[in-house]
Amino acid sequence: MTHDPHEPGRRPMPGRELEGFEWPDRAQEEGAEAEVVPLDSRRRARHGEETDTDDDFFDHETIAVTDSTIGPPVDPPDEDAVPVTTGTAHRRAPIIPAWLRTGQSIRAMIAWQARDAAYVLGYHSVRSPKYLAKALWYAVPGVFKSIGRLLHWATAEEGNWALRQYAADRNDPETWLKLDKQRQRQSRWRWSVVLALAIVALVGLLAFLVADIPGWLRLGTLVLIVPLLARAGRPTDRPITDRVSEAPRYRKLTAELVRRALLACGISGITQAVSRDPNAISFPQEIHRDGPGHLAIIDLPFGVEAAEVVARRGRLASAMRLPLDQVWPEPAAGHPGRLALWVGYEPASQMKQPPWPLLRDGQVDVFKPFPFATTPRMETVNAELVFRNWLVGGQPGSGKTFGLRLAVLAAALDPRAELRIYELKGVGDFKVLEPVCTEYGNGFDDETIARCAAMFAWLYKECERRSKRIAHYHALGKAPENKVTPELASLKGSGLHPLIVAVDEIQELFLHPQYGKEAGEICEKVIKLGRALGVILLLGTQIPDKDSLPTGITRNVNTRYCMSVADQTANDMILGTSMYKQGYRATVFQPVVEAGWGILAGLGKPAARRSYYLDTNDADKVVTRAKQLRGLAGTLPEPGTQAREDAPVFDVLADLAEVWPAGENAAWNEALCTRLTELRPDVYTGWKSEQLTSALKPHGVRVGDIGRRIDGKPVTRRGIRLDDLTEAIAERNRQKRSG
Repeated sequence: MTHDPHEPGRRPMPGRELEGFEWPDRAQEEGAEAEVVPLDSRRRARHGEETDTDDDFFDHETIAVTDSTIGPPVDPPDEDAVPVTTGTAHRRAPIIPAWLRTGQSIRAMIAWQARDAAYVLGYHSVRSPKYLAKALWYAVPGVFKSIGRLLHWATAEEGNWALRQYAADRNDPETWLKLDKQRQRQSRWRWSVVLALAIVALVGLLAFLVADIPGWLRLGTLVLIVPLLARAGRPTDRPITDRVSEAPRYRKLTAELVRRALLACGISGITQAVSRDPNAISFPQEIHRDGPGHLAIIDLPFGVEAAEVVARRGRLASAMRLPLDQVWPEPAAGHPGRLALWVGYEPASQMKQPPWPLLRDGQVDVFKPFPFATTPRMETVNAELVFRNWLVGGQPGSGKTFGLRLAVLAAALDPRAELRIYELKGVGDFKVLEPVCTEYGNGFDDETIARCAAMFAWLYKECERRSKRIAHYHALGKAPENKVTPELASLKGSGLHPLIVAVDEIQELFLHPQYGKEAGEICEKVIKLGRALGVILLLGTQIPDKDSLPTGITRNVNTRYCMSVADQTANDMILGTSMYKQGYRATVFQPVVEAGWGILAGLGKPAARRSYYLDTNDADKVVTRAKQLRGLAGTLPEPGTQAREDAPVFDVLADLAEVWPAGENAAWNEALCTRLTELRPDVYTGWKSEQLTSALKPHGVRVGDIGRRIDGKPVTRRGIRLDDLTEAIAERNRQKRSG
C-alpha cells in the first residue's frame, strides 16, 4: 500500500462508494467458460501493475509488502541420497579370517589351545587313580541299571501306558485296545533284539573269561565297557571326573556383554541414547577372533567419543568381570566414535612375549622402522629413530632402562650410526654397549656430569657444522628437503652419519647446580635443530617434573614412552597435557610385575605397548654382532679413545676468586676476563663481558654497574662485587655438604 486510505481527499463520499464501478454483463459472463487462476501470482502481478502507475507517494525507496515465500527444500531427493556404486564398492567379508592372516596370530592361537589342552590333560592325569576307583565302584550298579532299562524298553510301555490309562479313565475300550495292540507290535520285535543282545553278551563274556585272547584286547574291552557302565550307574549329581575350574577360563566376547559393560561405564551419552533407542550401540562388523583373543568394533552413540570409554577402562573390565590387563579398548579407524575392544584369552601379564626378532640375526637401517614392542595381541610394533627424539620415563622397576637400551641396541646394528651414551645412575646398565660407543660415561659424580654437559655443548656445535654441510649438499641437489638422506649418511666423508646420543637418568644433569640450567637450554636447542641433521636424542628419566625435566624439552620430543608412573602429573609430563584425561594412563601398570608395559605415543595412535625384554646376556650377543658389522664397515671405535675432545672442565667461581684483584671490593667484567684469559687461555680466550655475565647468572651472582674515576672523569661499566662472589661460593659449598 502506497497511500493512506484515511487521508482527506482520498476517502469516498458517503453513498457514492460504488460510483464509477461497472457491473459486468451477466449474460455474457454466463456464456463464457470459467478460468481457474493462481491467486497469489495474479495478486503479485496486479500489485506490480499498480506500483507502475504514477503515484505521487511512490518512490524508489518504497518497499511493497508481499506474501512471504518459503524457500526450496534443502534435503536432497531420495534418488540422490545414496550414490550409485558398484557391487565391489560395498564392504565384503574377508576371504581369510583376521586371525589366519599372519603366522604370528596362528601361532598364538595354537599355542593358547595347546597350553589349555596340556593343562586339562595334566589335571586329569594326576587324578586318574581316583577316577578308576570311582568308575569300578559305579560300574557294578551300572550293570543292573542297564539290564533294567533294556527290559523296560523291550516292554514298549514308555508313553503307551499313560495313553492307555487315559483311555481307561474315559471308559473308551476301543482306544485302549488299539493302543495295546500297537504296544504288542512294538514289544514283539524289541524282545527279539533283547534276546539277540543277551546271546551276544553271553558269548562275549564266555570268550572274555575262557578264550585265549591278547592282553591288550582284554584291557581295551575293559576301558571301553567300564566307563559306559559307570556312567549308567553313577548318580546324576556325582560326576566321575572333577571340574578343572570353578569358573570359565575365558568369557567369550558377545554383543550383549559389550553393551552391558558399556552401560556400566557411567557415560551419560551412552545411557541416555540407549534409553531412547536400544540399538544406539551398533557393531559395523562381526566380533571375531584376533590373535590370542577376540576383537569387537563398536560404533558408539552419536556424540560419544571412544576416548571417553578408554578413560574408563577400569570400569569396563569390572563390568566384564575380567582382569584389567585382559581388556584393551582403544580408538578405532573411521571416526572418533568408533571403538576397538580387544579381550584376550588370558591376562597380558600371563602371556609369554615372543623373543626380539633381531636377537639372533638381522641388521638395522636407522632410516627404516625396527621391531621395538608388542601389542596386547602380541603383534609387533615397529619404531623409528631418524628424525625423532625419544623421551622414556617411568618409576623404578618399570623397565625404563631396558626399553631405552633396546633402542640403542637396535641403533648399534647399523654400522653407520655413531653412539654416545651416558648413564648417570652409575650401575652400568649400558656397560655392555661400551665397545661400540664413541663416547661412554657412567656415574653421577661431578666429573661425569661435567663431561655429559660438555657433550651437549659439543652437540650444539655439531649441529651448526652439520647445517652448513646440509646447505652444501642441498646446493648440489643431494639434500632436496634440507634433511639427511640415507645416501648422504652412507657417503664417506659427508660428516652426516646418524649420531645417536642416549642419556639415562637425565634428571641428574638438569638438576645439577652448576651445569643443569645451561645443559637444559642447550638440550632443547639440539632437539629442535638436530632432528633434520641426523642427531637423535634418547632421554630417560624416573623423575618427570618441571624441575628435573624442562618443559621446553617435553614439548619438542616427538616420541614418548611412558611406563609405570605414580600419578597424573608424571603421566602428563611425559605423554603431554591432558593425556591422562583422554584415557592414556600409565598409572595402571604395576612396577616390577608389569615391567616393560607403557603408553607409547608418537608412533601412530597412543596405545599400551610392551617393549621387548633383553637381559644382559642377550644384549651381549647383539653387541657381538654389532662389532662384527662395524668391523667390516670400518666404523668400530678403537678401545680407549674418544673421537671428541672434551671441553676443559672449569669452575668460574673458583677461577674468579683466584684472579680477584687484591684490595679491591669490586671489579669490572672486562678486567676480570683479561685475568681469566691469563689463568686459563684454553677456556677463557675470547670471553667478553656478556659471556661472563651469562656464566655467573646460574650461580646467582648479581652483575651491576661499577663506577670509578679515571683521569679525574667518572666511568661506569658492568662488574661484580667481591661480597656477592664470596656469598655465591659459600652457598654452593653449603648445598654440597647437605647432599
